[in-house]
Amino acid sequence: MLILGIDTSCDDTSCAVVRDGRQLLSNIVSSQTDLHAKFGGVVPEIASRRHLEVLIPACSEALEQAGVALSDIDLIAVTNGPGLLGSLLVGVGFAKGLAHAAQVPLIDVHHIAGHIYANFLGETLPEFPALNLVVSGGHSELILMESHGRFTVLAETRDDAAGEVFDKVAREIGLGFPGGPYLDRLAEKGDADKIPFPLPRIRGSKYDYSFSGIKTRALLEFEAGDKTEEFKRDLAAGFRKGVVDQLLNPVEELIRETGARSLAISGGVAANMLLRRKSQELAAKLDIPLFVPPRELCTDNGAMIAAAGYYKYQMTGSSRPQKENLLMECSAGLELQSWGEDI
Repeated sequence: MLILGIDTSCDDTSCAVVRDGRQLLSNIVSSQTDLHAKFGGVVPEIASRRHLEVLIPACSEALEQAGVALSDIDLIAVTNGPGLLGSLLVGVGFAKGLAHAAQVPLIDVHHIAGHIYANFLGETLPEFPALNLVVSGGHSELILMESHGRFTVLAETRDDAAGEVFDKVAREIGLGFPGGPYLDRLAEKGDADKIPFPLPRIRGSKYDYSFSGIKTRALLEFEAGDKTEEFKRDLAAGFRKGVVDQLLNPVEELIRETGARSLAISGGVAANMLLRRKSQELAAKLDIPLFVPPRELCTDNGAMIAAAGYYKYQMTGSSRPQKENLLMECSAGLELQSWGEDI
């Protein structure tokens, strides 16, 4: 089965072609970084307008790179939330029209489910039950997946997401946009022990995250510091370690508690070098396999949506009439549900 995946959840326009949910044939990502850099963050109206301009060329390029025609596509999968509403509307509207014109099924994919399924694009697949750490600019969650499409959120952030605080602190330090990758590279040169960031205590929750306090502390340290390059490197290193320590802190206990047989990390922050090293060390300690996508599949992309769409269609798609699919709606705050519960 050939699946065309479409993602316009934020500021990147992406179309990809995937075979049988695992074989990546093409993955086109049109970045808007330069458009939003001068604003220090994504401007929703600019993002949605840009999606309108580049979505058709991106789709055409994905088909051409995969060596297939639209008539060869068996299924179209599209992100319908969460994300920026204007951006989501562009992608969902385009996918509806394309599915209707090509007379192929259309399936909706939750953006977090997409990130999780980035780790299913390859020869070796995560073993169930799998504990997934999904960490990006908008999400920081630990999700247990007992089988395909069965999701249980075990922990989530109470305030800011990890990727969000990386970007905000990087911006205050004076790094480029988006700030997370720049801060990651700067931290590689610093001493994380010079400015320590202890783990926060969160009332009423054993596993949830809170990154607001660590962000504030980093900003106060920078304000009071001498602003030298050495100081910036050490601050970046200490701050990065504090965020990564918090992300991985509940993992060992949850793996033992749930009996998870694999650990998977996904989302934009999965490209973070320290998070990759520390998670590999933890997985080795627990004697379970670790799955982390290649860096190009960590950020938002159509390939992960195509992969998730394939598995969801196998479970639920055949029971959904095409007319119902074409009435698909999108939501900026869409909640993650196990497949079959929302149809």
